[in-house]
Amino acid sequence: MARKAFASQGDLAEKKISFTEIGRDLWAFTAEGDPNTGVIIGDDSVIVVDAQATPRLAGKVVEKIRTVTDKPVKHVVLTHYHAVRVLGASAYGASEIVMSEAARAQVAERGQEDWDSEFGRFPRLFQGHESIPGLTWPTLAFERRLTLYLGRRRVDLMFLGRAHTAGDIVAWVPDAGVMFTGDIVEYRSACYCGDAHFTDWPATLAAIRAYEPEAIAPGRGDALVGDKMVASALDGTADFLRSTYRPAARVAKGGGSLKDAWDAVRAECDPKFSSYAIYEHCLPFNVARAYDEARGIDTPRIWTAERDRQMWDELQG
Repeated sequence: MARKAFASQGDLAEKKISFTEIGRDLWAFTAEGDPNTGVIIGDDSVIVVDAQATPRLAGKVVEKIRTVTDKPVKHVVLTHYHAVRVLGASAYGASEIVMSEAARAQVAERGQEDWDSEFGRFPRLFQGHESIPGLTWPTLAFERRLTLYLGRRRVDLMFLGRAHTAGDIVAWVPDAGVMFTGDIVEYRSACYCGDAHFTDWPATLAAIRAYEPEAIAPGRGDALVGDKMVASALDGTADFLRSTYRPAARVAKGGGSLKDAWDAVRAECDPKFSSYAIYEHCLPFNVARAYDEARGIDTPRIWTAERDRQMWDELQG
């Protein structure tokens, strides 16, 4: 049998972009499972939530924004530190780049390694990478909560708990009941869990659910409008996490190998999730992190391009 391409190295087809209004002057830029971007339009300016991987891709977001408003982008809010979310930030010309203190610490600790690793995993998203000016650093960071006002429109940025990373934040727009969750919530897309906290993530999902959002812009997948779609995405994300972690933890606690955990997770997840976007991309990283967490490694080990290949070779036998 032919060896599979690592991560998304074989995914070279451009995705169809959608730009969906999910509340009054609130938009979700989605692209068939590629990273999403949120747009919040206030009285006097615009907030962009997650920046895309490169200035080239961010330019596509700007094109969509300019079809609905000519107000300037003042803030770029980054839900976490991953390269595919943050390295396009320079394209918006924003005066403020905002992330959590925990996410800023992760940029300092592992931002360059993550960039190098993701560049090797997903070459299509990094086309035009030459225009990236360097690591993206916040001009503004906060511990638990920060409120921004765009004229009369209020936007609450909140750390609700560890999940996809240790520093994930959400953006809540109370006048519309709309939340931008980054990769804490996915819809018909695999969760990337390589830097996750599996045992904390469900409580963070429950905290999101407690806000009873009328719409969610998830990290990947279609915009979620209405109670049914919101509930489906929250339930589906929780099921994905549970179905990944439990088999891996069972193997790890029983003294089995990483390859044994891979086989156990595939047996559980393939029947339910193999059609999801980036499923095969995420799976090896998800298994490796679940196996580590079950063995008591609380802080995710830093992924490097070298570690990526070593892990992949181990799983291929």
